[in-house]
Amino acid sequence: MAVVCCTLRKMETAEPNFSQFGISEEEGDKLVAEVIRYILFKTHQNSGCPIKRDELTQLVTKNYHNRSLPSVVLGKATTKLSTVFGYDMKELQRARPSSTNQARSSQSSADAKAYIITSKLDPAVYRKHIEDSKKSHLTGFTFVVLGIVNLAGGKITEESLWHHLARLGLSQDDERNADFGSTKQALETLVQQRYLQKDKANGPEGLTLYYELAERGLLATASNNFKECITQMVMSEATTIELD
Repeated sequence: MAVVCCTLRKMETAEPNFSQFGISEEEGDKLVAEVIRYILFKTHQNSGCPIKRDELTQLVTKNYHNRSLPSVVLGKATTKLSTVFGYDMKELQRARPSSTNQARSSQSSADAKAYIITSKLDPAVYRKHIEDSKKSHLTGFTFVVLGIVNLAGGKITEESLWHHLARLGLSQDDERNADFGSTKQALETLVQQRYLQKDKANGPEGLTLYYELAERGLLATASNNFKECITQMVMSEATTIELD
């Protein structure tokens, strides 16, 4: 009996009722639905770029001023996105650049807390039924860039990155690429989506710009599918060199 009571207390703690904040369950459910709509819309509109926590908080606090309410609404929205829509909502924490020099990072820490949603579907099912085939080239570009940075140890100079991309026919000066438009902007989009982060460091040749794996990049490169694909690419490249 004591165990049951303890379990119930934990459940109540994990799932606070909206009545605790002086609003009805109906009002609370509307807030949750509004946050979910905003997340889905912004994710689609901004090509998967993270959504700042402040944006979601403002949706809740514009009419309700309890400081604890946004966390409860976001928690319930996270649960519903998972159980109803098949998405995992993850909070990203801005990773600090690995450089220890005094150069100022090119990115602001003001957007340290943000959210992304990722599909819980099997990758093969997602590609077949959900993924937009018109954007497959962007998925390929993301994979290639992350692969290059990962093989370089998680960090690479801008010059080296573009050198490797040039071997694949991608020039940073190309503003009219058939797939990306501006290849430079396509790379910048990966920074905005938090696959990469930029950092400037002082070196023997002056200030050097580096690209480093950011939160989403670290998550992607840690997956078994990514590792298997990279292994196959490396083996294929080694075979090509031997044949040459």
